[in-house]
Amino acid sequence: MKSIRAVLASLCLSLLLAGTAFANESVEKVNINTADAATLARVLHNVGQAKAEAIVAYRDENGPFRSAEQLAQVNGIGLRTVEQNVDRIDVGAGSQAGAARAANPPAAAGNKGAAQLR
Repeated sequence: MKSIRAVLASLCLSLLLAGTAFANESVEKVNINTADAATLARVLHNVGQAKAEAIVAYRDENGPFRSAEQLAQVNGIGLRTVEQNVDRIDVGAGSQAGAARAANPPAAAGNKGAAQLR
């Protein structure tokens, strides 16, 4: 009888953990580089309309976020808020492309012609 209880208990625990895993997969994500303030306020925990507007203003002034942790540089957003939302934050491919463009600017028109002559 004890072994049946143990099996049932472990089965219930397994189902509970599996349910938690499935629930975590359905967490809504938000791209902090493209979302408007209303979406940021709705999706992110402990971020109201004022903080969401501060995120958008920071993004407009400083360019796209390269990581979720960079969000802590916004006035009113701390590391704890970022940690609570790390599974909800997406920075998207656009910020990586922007960083790549900044690191490798296109050749100037004068240089392009010289390279073709060689």
